[in-house]
Amino acid sequence: MLAALATLTALLLAFHRLVPNSPGHLGSLLESFLPWYGLMIAVLLGLALLRRSVLALAALTLPVAAWTYLFGGLLLPGAKPGAHDLVVVQHNVSDENTDPAGTVRALADAEPDLIGLEELVPAALPIYERTLAPRYRYRAVVGTVGLWSKYPLTDVQQLHIKPAGITEPWSRGLRAVIHTQHREIAVYVAHLPSVRVHPSGLALSWRDESAGLLGKAIATDKSHTVILLGDLNSTADDRGLNPLTSQMNVPARGFAFSFPAAFPLARIDQIMARSATVGPIRALPATGSDHLPVIARITLG
Repeated sequence: MLAALATLTALLLAFHRLVPNSPGHLGSLLESFLPWYGLMIAVLLGLALLRRSVLALAALTLPVAAWTYLFGGLLLPGAKPGAHDLVVVQHNVSDENTDPAGTVRALADAEPDLIGLEELVPAALPIYERTLAPRYRYRAVVGTVGLWSKYPLTDVQQLHIKPAGITEPWSRGLRAVIHTQHREIAVYVAHLPSVRVHPSGLALSWRDESAGLLGKAIATDKSHTVILLGDLNSTADDRGLNPLTSQMNVPARGFAFSFPAAFPLARIDQIMARSATVGPIRALPATGSDHLPVIARITLG
């Protein structure tokens, strides 16, 4: 039985893309928690040692190899900072945040070059703007998302990523161009629709539709280098983000689980880049949000 469970775990890790997404978006659910299969491997290892089962121990080499192939690189140290690097922070600040000033001070103290924020409600927006203004001269806010930068910003545009089924006012994406001393970079800030849990399974259609619209916008962007900051309500392993992960680099180092802040289980806050390398990524200490901020260094090359 232990050997069979070890083999099944290895198969799920190695061939998770073959798990059907219906009914209930089972494939996306599995992929959202793939790193945690390491805990299952640890439990099986303990049981195999307790039973002194040579067969089970031999079978466990399969899931260990699969997990190491998928996630082992995230545990390695990152390269040394380079002269052309950017430090960026991504954070869903929560529309119920009771300490917006303290939240943005904590983000600014990390000294990033760019800060992407989501769930900017009108009542708290002046606090974010006032608190960040001394260190970040340039900012762009569209709907409930915003970008603060140490570099000049131009060509600020609203992103049209609203799913067709949403009829109420909804603006959760922007694109802007930052002008660094090395090059111009298109920066996207986006907040994809939330995932809902129903008795029939996960409701992902709006999120997947919005991800597709965002992916098309980035695919047609003529800028050489593109950076995406956002609460994408999905992990980088989830097939629902294929329109983005198929054309952008994801963090090369670090897990940085960001949600929920009280007990982080997954990183749904993403930093991605095209024609640049992202990594390492790590989570910052908790703020007044139900998400943890994530920070990463982007090497432009």
